[in-house]
Amino acid sequence: MAEIDINGFLDSFIYGQLTVGNIVIFVILIIVTFVIARVISGILRRTLAGKTEAKTIDLTVKSIRTVIYVIGVIVACSQLKIDLSGLLVAGGVVGVAVGFASQNTLSNLVAGILLMFERPVNIGDSIVVNGTEGYVEGIGLLSTRVRTYSGLYVRIPNDSLFTSEITNMVSNVARRFDYSISIRYTDDAKKAIKATKRVIEEHPYALKNPSPSVYVDNLGAHGIELKVRIWSPSGFWWDARTELLWTIFKALRKEDIDVPFDQLTVWFGEEDAAKLSQSLEEGTDMTVEEILGKSEKAPENANAGRV
Repeated sequence: MAEIDINGFLDSFIYGQLTVGNIVIFVILIIVTFVIARVISGILRRTLAGKTEAKTIDLTVKSIRTVIYVIGVIVACSQLKIDLSGLLVAGGVVGVAVGFASQNTLSNLVAGILLMFERPVNIGDSIVVNGTEGYVEGIGLLSTRVRTYSGLYVRIPNDSLFTSEITNMVSNVARRFDYSISIRYTDDAKKAIKATKRVIEEHPYALKNPSPSVYVDNLGAHGIELKVRIWSPSGFWWDARTELLWTIFKALRKEDIDVPFDQLTVWFGEEDAAKLSQSLEEGTDMTVEEILGKSEKAPENANAGRV
């Protein structure tokens, strides 16, 4: 049996400088290109699943698969002795022109792909970015849609979103909120702290760990200022924040602990002070202005009266 000369067969010319080996390599490159495109498409679909909308995933996969096909065909065509230099030059010129005309679009496209992989935000997250607050409704290739708390839809370019500081309200499992509560100087601060802690412990959305804290934060002009810090699951943060303050207030009132009223110092002249004192002793429904019949600046020898 005659031996087959493989090398000679592959080096045999078919047309001009085109050999059988060139055809074989061309076919192999095309097959490898399609395999690579299929594998990468599958990886992308699994990676992006649940992170963005289905139509965005389809568009991303198709775009990347097309790029792989084009690169693979260009490389494979070189084996067919096809001169692609003119096509590449023309494509380069067109690419530069398109690049200058669509810089923002390309930057948004790249940012959109990076957002899908980095995942600083997900659909349904509550975020704050560039002064816009709301829920993420969709993450596209070019922009991200946010529904504000008032129901308005805001389109944020992905490039702007990717390069901005993003506050994600639900990325952590727990979130803290604070209250500042004032009580009168005549009230017992320890009793107020105890009543406040009891209310917090009874609330279903107030976490035990991290533990809440209640303490005297300041001695203000009108009363003792208590600071209350509470941790709650991110998904129930708003419910806990809106419910607990009023519940704490009612608990303090039940303990005869009240919020102090602002105090105002009013200055009267000696004559006006005498008129006012006499009217108050006799009992009257008249206002201070009606009793005095005028409004004067405090003279140097004015007496102070606190109301």
